Amino acid sequence: MTEVYRVPEPGFDPRGMDIDSRGLVWVALAGSSHLASLDRGKCTVFNGPVVREGTQCDAGWRLYLTDGPRLKGTEVPADFHYYGWVDQHNASGLGKDTPFATGSNSDSLLALDPATGKWTRLRVPYPMGFFHRGMDGRIDDPGAGWKGKSLWANYGTHHLWHIEGGKGTRGKMVRFQIRPDPLAH
Repeated sequence: MTEVYRVPEPGFDPRGMDIDSRGLVWVALAGSSHLASLDRGKCTVFNGPVVREGTQCDAGWRLYLTDGPRLKGTEVPADFHYYGWVDQHNASGLGKDTPFATGSNSDSLLALDPATGKWTRLRVPYPMGFFHRGMDGRIDDPGAGWKGKSLWANYGTHHLWHIEGGKGTRGKMVRFQIRPDPLAH
């Protein structure tokens, strides 16, 4: 059996998807710069002709527009969210089930607090050109607090010579660790 769920407008161009521990589906929308969630529990129709079209559950969708610069003359953000990921185990330190979108055009990872709709932007200040496509979390030592947890993201462009360093520049992995306060050691 297959179920189809079309992202409602104004969202479009779904990319990477993940599921949180409560069963909510999270998907990054590259074209419209949203992070979207689907709560299948709010759906009431699971078969018939409308299911083939994927429009049977608009009530289950929620779209979160990312902040940041807009394309000139529009309200469309200029970012491109290639991948969505959910931190089911709080590897980031931002909370269990925090959804993320990769801000591929903004040199950042974008974390959403669904309760408030507020975004936390994790930015790589140097070297310039942090164009990433994927990320994951890792807990090396659960008893070590923030020091035992981290997020990992790649430099994922196909044309690395366009970032700082030029021809011969090699791909990289970036490790993020979030301290509970700036002075934590």
